[in-house]
Amino acid sequence: MTTAAIDPRAGRRCHNALNSLHSTHYFSPDLGRELGALGVTEAPAVNFAARAAALGPVGAGAVTAAFYNYKHDLVARHVPAVWEKVTPEQALAARVRAVDATLRRLLGEEAVASAGMAEAAELALRAAEGCTRSARPLYSAHADLPVPDAPHLAFWHAATLLREHRGDGHLAALLAADLDGLEALVTHTATGKGLAPKWVFSTRGWTREEWDAAVGRLRERGLIDAAGGLTEQGTALRESVERETDRLDAAPYAHLGAQGVARLTELGTSFARTALGAGAFPADLLAGR
Repeated sequence: MTTAAIDPRAGRRCHNALNSLHSTHYFSPDLGRELGALGVTEAPAVNFAARAAALGPVGAGAVTAAFYNYKHDLVARHVPAVWEKVTPEQALAARVRAVDATLRRLLGEEAVASAGMAEAAELALRAAEGCTRSARPLYSAHADLPVPDAPHLAFWHAATLLREHRGDGHLAALLAADLDGLEALVTHTATGKGLAPKWVFSTRGWTREEWDAAVGRLRERGLIDAAGGLTEQGTALRESVERETDRLDAAPYAHLGAQGVARLTELGTSFARTALGAGAFPADLLAGR
């Protein structure tokens, strides 16, 4: 077992590549089609059913806590009502079918069946062996799920484990930085890398008025300037959040080792670029575009 420390930015780069591929299914018509066939037709309900199903038939409070940056009112409109239409087990099976269809469509059959895909799955699963469960509800819930047999689905499963492991740690860092869910979104958008506000409103349930109020609170703290960008203090805070997230997420990449991380990043980046080129995400998704 490799435990030597590696450059934390290497782990972050690896995560970013894998997370890009993981996230494709959230924007895929295949997910809506699979869950729609089971009676889940509203976009927010599809999202909650797909991502929260690993937690079991939980209520709105648990989902809001685990997701962090969704408005509770939006969550409560769909959870736990969604479990009356679909069981968590059915939602998980529908998600796997959707991921299978999505990856085949975006990457192509040759890439799905390639030796590189099998290698990526092996490396990502090995990295996930270094993850820890404590205080990581979404990671831990997904870690209880079986690893799919098909390499492209095993790779996606491992990418999900690594994404949720980092995400759970990231929420702890945001909480320590005294950024609530909406303030976290506002400051991330201000970096140019976060969601464009229109996507925050349509997918997270917040309103323009609530966004503007969060901007006002952050401006009073000296984190946002008059133009809506990050101040020097705000930039430093966001950087400290990312460094703490790196620290909390170091274990899986240290377990894999520098050479394995470099190779997994290379493979993951190649697959993610192919997916992006195939139109995996809306062109106006990110604030910087």
